[in-house]
Order: sequence, then C-alpha cells, then structure tokens
Amino acid sequence: MKTIKFLTIIGMVSFAFYSFTTLVQEEWKVPAKYETMKNPIAAKTDAAIGKSLYTKHCKSCHGAEGYGDGPKADGLDGDLGDFSTAEFQSQSDGALFYKTSIGRDDMPEFTKKIPSDEDRWLIVNYMRTLAE
Repeated sequence: MKTIKFLTIIGMVSFAFYSFTTLVQEEWKVPAKYETMKNPIAAKTDAAIGKSLYTKHCKSCHGAEGYGDGPKADGLDGDLGDFSTAEFQSQSDGALFYKTSIGRDDMPEFTKKIPSDEDRWLIVNYMRTLAE
C-alpha cells in the first residue's frame, strides 16, 4: 500500500513539473546577422499586398489584429505573441523577418509557401501597423 501511495505522489509531482515546464516557452534566439538586417522595403510600399499576405498566411493563427487569437490558435502550443505590444514591436525588422521566414515549433517555415523575400518583408511591414 505504501508503494502505491509513493508511486502516486511521484506521478503527480512529475506531471505537475512537466506541465509547468511546457508552459514556459524557450526564448527564440535570432542569429546576429538577422538582428541587424535592415528591411529593404519602405514601410508604406505595397501595404495592401502585405495585408493580403498576412491575411492569407498569418491571420488564422495570429488573428486579424495580431493578438494571437486566430481560429487555429487554441490548437497550438506556446505563446503566439501579441503584435500590438511594445515588447513585440521593439524587435528589429530582421528578427521579425527571421521568425516569419524560418519558424519553429508550431510556427511553420514560410520560405516555401512565400518564396519571395520581398513578400515576407511586406508582411513584416504590415505587422508594424498592428502596434497599439
């Protein structure tokens, strides 16, 4: 009987620890060459195209306003971010380009779906318009 209680307690503690560690998302490290990369597309250039690309490829997870509340968001692990926050907006354009292009975990890599670097830069420009 003591063994069962002991194993039950160990199981509960292990489950609690596992649950806690999965809630803490690892920092997304961006390579230095991307951190300093400058956006070659002026902010207002082809804004409608940037919005259209965001709507097609990003809105289902990140939501129309970039709050991380799209229809697919509940089925995903991790923090989808809130594009309107100062913390998000403080990232460099290069960092956003990297994350949009390369992805990780539930965030897909978009270099195949959106092969044009210019189009991915237009999405970065559109994400900038979602600031508070």
